[in-house]
Parts: sequence; structure tokens; C-alpha cells
Amino acid sequence: MSFLLNEDQTLLRESVLVFVSEQSPVSRQRALRDSHAPLGFAPELWQQAVELGWPATALPEEAGGLAMGYPGLGAMFELMGRHLAALPLLSHTVLAGALLTRLSDAAQQEQWQPLLLQGEERFALALDESQRHQPQGFKTTAVANAGGWELSGEKYFVIDGVGARWLIVAAQVEGKSALFMVDSQAIGVQIHALNLADSRNHARIQLQKVQLPASARLQLTDTQAALEQALDCARICLAAEGLGIVRESFERTVAYLKERVQFDVAIGSFQALQHRVARLYTEIELLDSCVRGALAAVDAQSPDLAQLASLAKARASDLCEKLLNEAVQLHGGIGVTDEFDLGLFLKRARVIQQTLGDALFHRDRYARLKGF
Repeated sequence: MSFLLNEDQTLLRESVLVFVSEQSPVSRQRALRDSHAPLGFAPELWQQAVELGWPATALPEEAGGLAMGYPGLGAMFELMGRHLAALPLLSHTVLAGALLTRLSDAAQQEQWQPLLLQGEERFALALDESQRHQPQGFKTTAVANAGGWELSGEKYFVIDGVGARWLIVAAQVEGKSALFMVDSQAIGVQIHALNLADSRNHARIQLQKVQLPASARLQLTDTQAALEQALDCARICLAAEGLGIVRESFERTVAYLKERVQFDVAIGSFQALQHRVARLYTEIELLDSCVRGALAAVDAQSPDLAQLASLAKARASDLCEKLLNEAVQLHGGIGVTDEFDLGLFLKRARVIQQTLGDALFHRDRYARLKGF
């Protein structure tokens, strides 16, 4: 497996860099937070990304995608992390995309895949049911009836759930995992915005005897396997976004150490601080290798994908905490002020740590996958 970007992926990265630098700098995320934007992102910015083909980036050509591969998609997420660009790419393109492109029913493929590519009616995956990430053993239930299905349950921390038109809801059917396509405007669906530290779009969704047609159940050859693969793809992309956050925070911190003068010298000349920075640099490079390896494993359909995804997500969660803590300390008093952008990076990093499994979850999963 090659960890390097090919020519097309390199061009994609360069175009994304121009887009987020010009259209979504860190100042835009601050403005979204301060204005209490209901969607947590700018709809017009998402529309521009759709017109540029972002929802189709990693989807296979047979599904109408651009087949740019996950290394290219990972580069996009890293740049989004560097600029704190808030876009529903993870929920719509990665999670929903990985599921809807694996549908085994031709009629459902024809119905849902064009909407996925168009990006106007967003998709969101409703999975977790508590404060801890648990991708199976759902309490949400779907019961068959004369008209199709009756769905009841409650979901937490639904990424980009506010404003999403279509919800992919995970539920139990006779003790097995199943996925259902639910119109967010259907009777019995209630969506409540959650206020998390990063000011992004997260939702709590209540489903009270929601009536669904028989065709609402997504047809997948192995639902649990498809769900785990979609989650692993999203975990890797989150790790790539975390890599972007820690790289940007590290570089800003190093620049500050070179500028901040104390006792008539730059504090970056102090050996104790140099040692701390050197250790952080090593940790970043290790995370970079883990992320690149995991992204390459997706395209290669590696049997070790689950292990590599958990390795990348665990390291990203750990470093998102460690490096941002160090960055705040190395900046001193200014590092804890709201006017300083570092706090925005820290808050987004804190949410990434927990999303789709924290470091403890993934170390345990990695150990189990290795047979321990």
C-alpha cells in the first residue's frame, strides 16, 4: 500500500486548501459560534462544496462518484482541521456514503445514491443511545406491522442531525441490527439541538412510534459489517481532522515560542521547552503514519482495516488531549483567553476525542481484534 497521494489526489488537496483558506478560515468558525448558527455551519458554504463535487470525492465510479480514494479524502479532512472548517462532510459523505453505496437492492440504490451525490437533502446517521459510543445492542426497536414498520427509540450525539432531511436510524429487529431510512419531517420524529463545546451540529433525536413503509429498511448483505466499516471510515477521517488540528496548533505554538521574549531572549531558546516541543513533534509524526496507513487500508480493502482504524483513532484522541493541553500551557495566560484562536482548536479537539469512540474504547477494541 502506498501512503503517498497520487497526482489527482494532490490536485484535490491543493484545490481544497484554496477553498478552505479563502472561504472558511478560522475567523468564520468564530463567527458561526458567536452568531449561534442553528446548523453549526454555513449552508451556502456547503452548497459551494457540493458544486465542487465534494460529496462524490471518495465514492466509487459505479455509484456516480469521483473515486478519488480515501487518502485524498483524508487530506481534505486534515485541511478542514487546520482551518476548523465546519461542513457536514463526515455525516453526509463518509457515514451515509459508505452505507448507501453498499446497498444490495437496486431500487434503493436508484432512490438514494443520486440524493447523496446532489447533497441538497443531507443524510445523518442516528446511532448512539447514551453518552458512550456503542455501535451495537440498540434499545431502539423496529416492529413489523401491516403497513411496514413502527420505529421507537432515542438517539444521542447525531452528527449534523439538525437540519438533515434523511436519518439513517440503527435499530434492533428480532435481536439483529437493522438500518432504516427515516424522513426527519415524519410524524413522531423530534430533533433537539445539543450544545457541545465545539459549537458544531449535534442532535438528540426522539422517535415515537414512527410509521415507516416496508421499503424503509435498507437492504445490506451484512448490516452489522457494513455499519462497522462505515464507522471505521469515519473514525479514520476524524483522526485525519485531529491530525490537522494538532499540526496547526503545534505550528502556532512553535511560532509563539520564537516570538515571546522573556529575560531578553525568546522563550523558545529554553532547553526545557525545546524538549517538550520535540516530544510533541515525534507524536505528531507517529499519528501521521497511523492515519496514512489507515486511509490506504480503506482503498486496499485490507482485512486489518478495523485494527488500523482503532489504532489511528486512539492515537488521535490521545494526542488531541495531550498536544492541546501543552499548547495552552506553552502560551501561558494568553492561551486560555477566548479572544485567542487556540481555544477554538482545543474545543474541537475535545469533541473529536469522544466522537465515535474515545481512546479507551479503541484501545480495548484493538486488543480484542488482536485476540487479547
